[in-house]
Amino acid sequence: MNEVRASLKALVKTLPYSVEPVKAWERPDGYWLATSRSYPDSPGWSEQEKKEVAALREKERDLTAVILTHAFWGEVDAPERADARSQLKHALEREDGEGQEAA
Repeated sequence: MNEVRASLKALVKTLPYSVEPVKAWERPDGYWLATSRSYPDSPGWSEQEKKEVAALREKERDLTAVILTHAFWGEVDAPERADARSQLKHALEREDGEGQEAA
Protein backbone atom coordinates (compact mmCIF):
# COMPACT_ATOMS: atom_id res chain seq x y z
CA MET A 1 0.00 0.00 0.00
CA ASN A 2 2.80 2.42 0.88
CA GLU A 3 4.52 1.70 -2.43
CA VAL A 4 1.32 2.38 -4.39
CA ARG A 5 0.71 5.64 -2.52
CA ALA A 6 4.31 6.74 -3.05
CA SER A 7 4.07 5.93 -6.76
CA LEU A 8 0.82 7.87 -7.08
CA LYS A 9 2.22 10.86 -5.20
CA ALA A 10 5.37 10.89 -7.35
CA LEU A 11 3.37 10.62 -10.56
CA VAL A 12 0.94 13.41 -9.66
CA LYS A 13 3.86 15.72 -8.79
CA THR A 14 5.09 15.41 -12.38
CA LEU A 15 1.72 16.20 -13.95
CA PRO A 16 0.18 19.59 -14.74
CA TYR A 17 -1.85 21.08 -11.87
CA SER A 18 -5.13 20.66 -13.74
CA VAL A 19 -6.51 17.42 -15.17
CA GLU A 20 -8.36 19.34 -17.88
CA PRO A 21 -6.76 22.07 -20.02
CA VAL A 22 -7.06 25.48 -18.33
CA LYS A 23 -6.00 28.96 -19.43
CA ALA A 24 -3.71 30.96 -17.14
CA TRP A 25 -5.54 32.68 -14.29
CA GLU A 26 -5.04 34.72 -11.14
CA ARG A 27 -6.67 34.27 -7.80
CA PRO A 28 -8.52 37.46 -6.80
CA ASP A 29 -7.41 39.54 -3.83
CA GLY A 30 -9.01 38.79 -0.51
CA TYR A 31 -7.97 35.16 -0.16
CA TRP A 32 -5.62 34.37 2.70
CA LEU A 33 -3.47 31.65 1.21
CA ALA A 34 0.28 31.19 1.17
CA THR A 35 0.20 29.86 -2.38
CA SER A 36 0.86 31.69 -5.60
CA ARG A 37 -1.74 34.11 -6.89
CA SER A 38 -0.90 33.38 -10.53
CA TYR A 39 -1.35 30.08 -12.30
CA PRO A 40 0.07 29.39 -15.78
CA ASP A 41 -1.69 27.64 -18.64
CA SER A 42 -2.23 23.96 -17.94
CA PRO A 43 -2.27 21.62 -20.92
CA GLY A 44 -4.19 19.08 -18.85
CA TRP A 45 -3.36 15.41 -18.51
CA SER A 46 -3.00 13.11 -21.48
CA GLU A 47 -5.25 10.06 -21.75
CA GLN A 48 -2.26 7.88 -20.82
CA GLU A 49 -1.58 9.97 -17.68
CA LYS A 50 -5.25 9.76 -16.68
CA LYS A 51 -5.15 5.97 -17.12
CA GLU A 52 -1.97 5.67 -15.03
CA VAL A 53 -3.45 7.73 -12.19
CA ALA A 54 -6.74 5.82 -12.37
CA ALA A 55 -4.92 2.47 -12.26
CA LEU A 56 -2.90 3.48 -9.20
CA ARG A 57 -6.00 4.83 -7.44
CA GLU A 58 -7.89 1.61 -8.21
CA LYS A 59 -5.01 -0.47 -6.88
CA GLU A 60 -4.95 1.69 -3.73
CA ARG A 61 -8.71 1.14 -3.24
CA ASP A 62 -8.35 -2.60 -3.78
CA LEU A 63 -5.51 -2.87 -1.26
CA THR A 64 -7.48 -0.80 1.24
CA ALA A 65 -10.45 -3.15 0.88
CA VAL A 66 -8.22 -6.19 1.41
CA ILE A 67 -6.78 -4.68 4.57
CA LEU A 68 -10.12 -3.50 5.99
CA THR A 69 -11.92 -6.77 5.35
CA HIS A 70 -9.10 -9.10 6.42
CA ALA A 71 -10.21 -11.83 8.84
CA PHE A 72 -7.66 -10.61 11.41
CA TRP A 73 -9.85 -7.64 12.32
CA GLY A 74 -12.69 -9.97 13.32
CA GLU A 75 -10.37 -11.60 15.85
CA VAL A 76 -9.51 -8.31 17.57
CA ASP A 77 -12.00 -6.96 20.11
CA ALA A 78 -13.57 -3.72 18.90
CA PRO A 79 -12.10 -1.52 21.69
CA GLU A 80 -8.60 -2.79 20.85
CA ARG A 81 -8.76 -2.32 17.06
CA ALA A 82 -7.40 1.23 17.00
CA ASP A 83 -4.33 0.20 19.01
CA ALA A 84 -3.85 -2.95 16.90
CA ARG A 85 -4.07 -0.88 13.71
CA SER A 86 -1.51 1.58 15.04
CA GLN A 87 0.87 -1.23 15.98
CA LEU A 88 0.48 -2.81 12.56
CA LYS A 89 0.99 0.52 10.80
CA HIS A 90 4.26 1.16 12.64
CA ALA A 91 5.57 -2.43 12.84
CA LEU A 92 8.08 -1.98 10.03
CA GLU A 93 9.44 1.20 11.61
CA ARG A 94 10.59 -0.62 14.76
CA GLU A 95 14.31 -1.13 14.99
CA ASP A 96 14.04 -4.17 17.25
CA GLY A 97 11.74 -5.96 14.82
CA GLU A 98 9.15 -6.61 17.54
CA GLY A 99 5.76 -7.29 16.04
CA GLN A 100 7.18 -8.38 12.70
CA GLU A 101 6.55 -11.89 11.48
CA ALA A 102 8.10 -13.60 8.50
CA ALA A 103 5.75 -13.60 5.55
